[in-house]
Amino acid sequence: MRMEKAPTGRRSTADSARTSLCENCSISSSSGDEALRDKRARILSRGLPKQKPIEGVKQVVVVASGKGGVGKSTTAVNIALALAANDSAKEVGLLDADIYGPSIPKMMNLKGNPELTPKNLMRPLKNYGIACMSMGFLIEETAPVVWRGLMVMSAVEKLLRQVDWGQLDYLVIDMPPGTGDVQLSVSQNIPIAGAVIVSTPQDVALLDAHKGAEMFRKVHVPVLGLVQNMSVFQCPKCKHETHIFGTDGVRDLAKTLGLDILGDVPLHINIRETCDSGQPVVISQPQSDAVKLTILRCTGSSYGPWERSQKQNRCLEGAS
Repeated sequence: MRMEKAPTGRRSTADSARTSLCENCSISSSSGDEALRDKRARILSRGLPKQKPIEGVKQVVVVASGKGGVGKSTTAVNIALALAANDSAKEVGLLDADIYGPSIPKMMNLKGNPELTPKNLMRPLKNYGIACMSMGFLIEETAPVVWRGLMVMSAVEKLLRQVDWGQLDYLVIDMPPGTGDVQLSVSQNIPIAGAVIVSTPQDVALLDAHKGAEMFRKVHVPVLGLVQNMSVFQCPKCKHETHIFGTDGVRDLAKTLGLDILGDVPLHINIRETCDSGQPVVISQPQSDAVKLTILRCTGSSYGPWERSQKQNRCLEGAS
C-alpha cells in the first residue's frame, strides 16, 4: 500500500506543537535570564557585609588549613597557650569554629555546658587560663552534627556573637578545613588581624593550603605565614630522620606565595599524646624542642610577620 506524502507547505500537528514549545521555551529562557540579572544586580548593590568586631575582643587570629587532618587544631591550641605563656598580662580566648568535628574540648580537657549570663550570653569554659567555646560543649561527645549549611552558619554566628568573652587581647579561631561558607562568613563579618595556614609537606595537602591562602587574600585578610607540620620523623632509638610526607613542601609553597615560614613541627609522639590527654605540649613540656623551635616562633619571636600584618590592616582601614 502506497503512503501519500503530506502536502508541501503544510505543517503537521507534531511540527506545530514543537514550534510552540520552542517559542515558549525561548520566552521562558529570556524571562529567566532577566530575573537572574535582576537578582545579581540586587546582590551586588548590597556589597560585602559590614565587619563588626566581637565585643570585648581586641585581636582575632584564625588558624586554617585547606586539608583536614594536618594538625590545624593542635597548632591552634598550642598557639593560644603560647600567647598566654609569653605574657601573663594578656587574656586569650579560643573558639572552635569546626561545627562538624569539634576538637577543642578534648585537647583542652574541658567538659560540660556553658552557663548563661543574665543577658542570655554563653560563658566560655576555661582551662589553663584560656577561655574556650566550642560546639562540642553543646552536644554529646559522640553525637554527630547532621545539619545543612544554613543551620551551621547560624551556629557559627551564635558562637561569635552570643558568647560573653569578657575582655580578650587575642581570640584564636580554629577554623574548619576547606574554603567554604564558614571561612567566608567569618572572614567577611569580623575584623581579623591575620591568618596562619597549617599544612604537611605532602603535595595533596599543599594544593589545598595554597587555595586557603588565596582565599584569605581575596577577602583582604593578611596571611601571617605558614606552619609546616609533621615535617620529619626521628626514630627514638637510632635517631634516623625520615621525611614521611615529603621534604620542605611548605617552605617551597611559602616562597611561591611570598610568605613566611612560622614553624617547622616534627612528627613526634609527644605532641600527639599530650593533645589527646588534654595536656597540650606548650603546657606539659614547655622546654621541648617542638615548643622552642615552632610554636613560640609563631607567637613570641615571630614579630616580623605579626607587625607586618598590623601595618597591612592599617592600610586596609585607611583605604576603606
